[in-house]
Amino acid sequence: MALEELVMPKMGESITEATVLKWLKNVGDPIEMDETLLEIATDKVDSEVPSTVSGIVSEILFNVDDVVPVGTIIAKISTGGEAAAQIPKEEIPNPKTEADAQPLVTQSPATASNQHTPQANNGGEPNRFYSPLVMNIASKEGISMTELENIQGSGKDSRVTKKDIINYVNNRPNSNNQIPNVKAAPTSEPAVSVAHTSTNSETKASSNQPTTKAGQNVEIVPMDRLRKLIAKHMVDSVQTSPHVTSMTEADVTNLVNWRNKVKNDFQKNNGEKLTFTPLFIEALVKCIKRNPLINSSIDGENIIIKKDINIGMATALPNGNLIVPVIKNADTNNLYGISKQVNGLADRARSNKLKPEDTQGGTFTLTNVGTFGSLMGTPIINQPQVAILAVGAIKKRPVVIETPDGDVIAIRHMMYLSMSYDHRIIDGSLGAGFLSEVAKELENFDTKRTV
Repeated sequence: MALEELVMPKMGESITEATVLKWLKNVGDPIEMDETLLEIATDKVDSEVPSTVSGIVSEILFNVDDVVPVGTIIAKISTGGEAAAQIPKEEIPNPKTEADAQPLVTQSPATASNQHTPQANNGGEPNRFYSPLVMNIASKEGISMTELENIQGSGKDSRVTKKDIINYVNNRPNSNNQIPNVKAAPTSEPAVSVAHTSTNSETKASSNQPTTKAGQNVEIVPMDRLRKLIAKHMVDSVQTSPHVTSMTEADVTNLVNWRNKVKNDFQKNNGEKLTFTPLFIEALVKCIKRNPLINSSIDGENIIIKKDINIGMATALPNGNLIVPVIKNADTNNLYGISKQVNGLADRARSNKLKPEDTQGGTFTLTNVGTFGSLMGTPIINQPQVAILAVGAIKKRPVVIETPDGDVIAIRHMMYLSMSYDHRIIDGSLGAGFLSEVAKELENFDTKRTV
């Protein structure tokens, strides 16, 4: 009997971990090669993990809601013919229970390092189990092991569930107040998380306190998983890159008039709608080719200039969350090819059918804040990229036009553009210069081109 190890796959260059959403097989179940074993989620997209071999599921090493680093062993599959007979069905635990359930068949080293089994708690229950998820929350919230042992658990055998610890955090007393029925931690046992500066300590203490008071007319809505990941991604980006935002405006009258004239023929001839996004991407690609440093990332003290131009397209989902599918090799596609990718990715994003590779490999991001009526915005860089361009709503305005016969006032289609860039390697001269080039590229649109 041979055991094959299934590891958490790498889902992208910036993704280091994934959350287990659902196990589709139990220990003892047969599984075929390429058959889905579990569903996982990253900050980019939800996806399925298939088995790399055929056999019998022998061990499942993580529970639902566990956060697992990329490359960690998550399950073992027996490829021996007698494996099924060795695993009695009535003894197989169900991995589809909540994250605080009894540990499954075995624990991987990564899981074991995140859990603790105290000798006794305040109820006298010996060997109370703490799931990796509970321990992770305790670590992030600065909850000491003494506090954890005194939280009343509602799970099996008084185990502390995710709900129990979140309720405790939300109702945690002020640090200056006496916590009922909790013994003081010995000085030799530090808290799980220790702040390094007084400022961080005060911020941490503040974040542990309820933000609402009794009697306030409010509604508390917990973040869903994707919103939490987006929030973390945005905070990490601001803490990583010193953001600078430059702004300009463009007269896109020629572009708007041309699109209005050809859009019906374009759809009839190509079977694809012609939106403004592919036209913006075309202009971006031309300018990136002339300014390759915009299409880069930072690795320590090295600048990595990307030869492929893969444009991320920020897309709003029906639930209000945001995802960034990527138009691969945009510089090698014509207008039809870009339009096909844009429309296909947008449709799959809104129907939750994106594949992991659809959100990987982006080198520059475009976000259309004008879709929601905004004139301009100050976008946050999509790490590890170094720049992101926002285009605002196209509005008709009276503007002054210079002609050989003098200045005239005319009604034109105007659009604001704003670009945030990483000031570690993109200086104002390059950032503002690149943005001006994009605006001029849009303004000088060729109205005689054919579809």
